[in-house]
Formats: sequence, structure tokens, C-alpha cells
Amino acid sequence: MTTLPAALMRRIERMHAGPQRGYHAWSHPQALLRLLDEVRAHLADPLAVECAILFHDAVYDPTRADNERRSAALAWRLLQAVVAAPTLARAVRMIEATERHEVPADAPAEEADDIRLFLDMDLSVLGASETAFDAYEAGVRREYAHVPEPDFRAGRAAILERFLARDRMFLSDWGVARFEAPARTNLRRSLARLRTRGAP
Repeated sequence: MTTLPAALMRRIERMHAGPQRGYHAWSHPQALLRLLDEVRAHLADPLAVECAILFHDAVYDPTRADNERRSAALAWRLLQAVVAAPTLARAVRMIEATERHEVPADAPAEEADDIRLFLDMDLSVLGASETAFDAYEAGVRREYAHVPEPDFRAGRAAILERFLARDRMFLSDWGVARFEAPARTNLRRSLARLRTRGAP
């Protein structure tokens, strides 16, 4: 359940359509909104997190490296008349944080806690069931269909290896408890496939 106007929600849903979207379609923010209900009581600004969920992939072009900044700018433009300025500023910073999946060093404590939970929701698919994780992987590959298979395998493996090298892949205690163990299992399984010649 969202608190944004119905007309704006329909517009946001349309933004998440298109042939370039495999995993990053409308189903992605919908899944995060369901997780939001789990943690809403622990958030300092639930509306900021909701707005970040809905807009963080509103602009998505797999051939570009500035999707996060463009999504943040779009959120700023479309939400100015809808939410209070402090909440909007927090939502924009959360969207920008998805570029590196790190909490900004200058974020106030309560905002930092919200960002951790939001970023963990965004990565929750890593700790999903095998079936859901494999569907996610297939969706990502469709989004990067323009990348030759050997290059995709090398790049994707490097990303997964960086996640596995972290002491904690997830930033909040909730995220660690909810997703860390299955995520490590899924990523190791994916890496094994990527390193096997001829694997799908």
C-alpha cells in the first residue's frame, strides 16, 4: 500500500515498462514495498523510503552509468508538489546511494539507519529462494544482452566476488538476519555457473 497519489503511481508504473527491463521492471519496487511493511515501524521517515523505492530505478538504461543520478533528479522534479522538502531530500539521497550501495559518510544517524534498511531491501533478491534468484539472474542477463557472453561473465563474476568479499553484504542487522546466509549461498552458486564454460 502506497501513500502517493494514484495518478502519480500509474505514471511511475509506466516508467518501469519497456524492453530494456528484465529484472528492473515494476515487480521490483512492488517487492520492496512489501518488505517496507516489515520495517516501517523502525524507520525515521517511512515516506522517504517509500519514495526512494518507487523512484530509484525509474530511469534505467543498461548502456548508461548515470541511471541513479537521473532517477534522483526525476524524483526531485515529480515529488516537489507531493511530499515535504525534508522528506524529498532524504529520498533523493537514498536514490543516489544506490550507485555505490553505501551510506553517505555525512548522513545523520537516523537517516543513515533508514538508508541501510532501504539498500538492504534493494539487494534482498540476493537472499531470495533459488528459483527467485535464478529468475533475477536471467533478468539481469536479458538487460545486458548487448554485452558479449565472455565479457558479461567476467564482469558479473567480479561484481559477485566483491559482494562475497565483504564481512557483511547487508548493512542493517535486519538485512543480515533476513538475507545474508541465503545470499552467500546464491552468489557462490552463481559464481560457479559463471566460471563453467557453456553454463546458461
